[in-house]
Amino acid sequence: MKQTDFAKALNRFLTDYLVNKRGSSSKTIDSYRYAFILLLDYYNEVLHIPAEKMTLKDLTYEHLSGFLDWLQKEKQNKTATRNQRQAAINSFIHFLTYEYPEFLNEYQKILGIPIKKAPLKEISYLKTDGAISLMSSIDINKADGLRDYILLMLLYTTGIRVSELINIQVKDLSLHEPYTLLVHGKGQKSRYVPLMKDSIPIIQKYLKKMRYLQPGKGEEWLFINHMKKQFTRQGINYIVKKYGDIARSSFPELIPDDISPHKLRHTTAMELVDSGVDLIYIRDLLGHVSVRTTEIYAKTDAKLKRAAIEAASKELVPPEDARWDNDEDLKSWLKNFNRR
Repeated sequence: MKQTDFAKALNRFLTDYLVNKRGSSSKTIDSYRYAFILLLDYYNEVLHIPAEKMTLKDLTYEHLSGFLDWLQKEKQNKTATRNQRQAAINSFIHFLTYEYPEFLNEYQKILGIPIKKAPLKEISYLKTDGAISLMSSIDINKADGLRDYILLMLLYTTGIRVSELINIQVKDLSLHEPYTLLVHGKGQKSRYVPLMKDSIPIIQKYLKKMRYLQPGKGEEWLFINHMKKQFTRQGINYIVKKYGDIARSSFPELIPDDISPHKLRHTTAMELVDSGVDLIYIRDLLGHVSVRTTEIYAKTDAKLKRAAIEAASKELVPPEDARWDNDEDLKSWLKNFNRR
């Protein structure tokens, strides 16, 4: 069967362009691939164009607008997920503008489809007392207790992502001043984050216990599970939830039921904002591409402060009767307003 121009272009986009030109991670490529699976489903089910007959001429503004609406209405995709699918499509369209410029007019229309704005979510995070309670729930003298303590300590004090935590190798630690950790972030971008001076002795104790101070251990994963394998995201989530449950039994008001590693990341950011740290530094620490992503923490902090001020003002400002309740002349004017 003859291969269509769409099939050829999509194959080059996924196997060559994203890998060699964009340097995209396997996770990003897999996400894009799934977006196109959904796109092919839409064309087949709704437009009755099977995958083997789909051509670049079928990529139109009307069809792709319909696809994005279909994702939300039929597939129940949330706004953020819809926007992720749209980003994958847009990346493909940008690729096509150079490969097939004869369709440039239609491509510009497609790229003009606005990104849907999602409502700003309330950020859930731990207060300082909650974070202290969580760390205090770990017994470092028990089996794996020391590992778990350092694991949670790094999440809390550096704000790194779970994917970054599980990819730390022994050689990424620099335990000489200035104490730093090399973090391998999203999009194959690395950054250095500072380590607290007070944390160095316990980290060295862990390295000694694991025999990581011996020569040739630099390539070892810093954290391994009970099977002596690299941790998975699910494994880290389990550990955080485990100690969250322990801490909640003593301090139920401090630990949310849905405690997670990402909440610890939010906690780090909010504590930095509350301490007056510049957003640019917070952006670099968290590994955000744009400071716009970091601004959400500042907005949340301002919202909380406003709520606190308004709550306090209720005690300070005396209640005021509505003017029309006691002003007879104003009442009379309002009653006769329609008549006039």
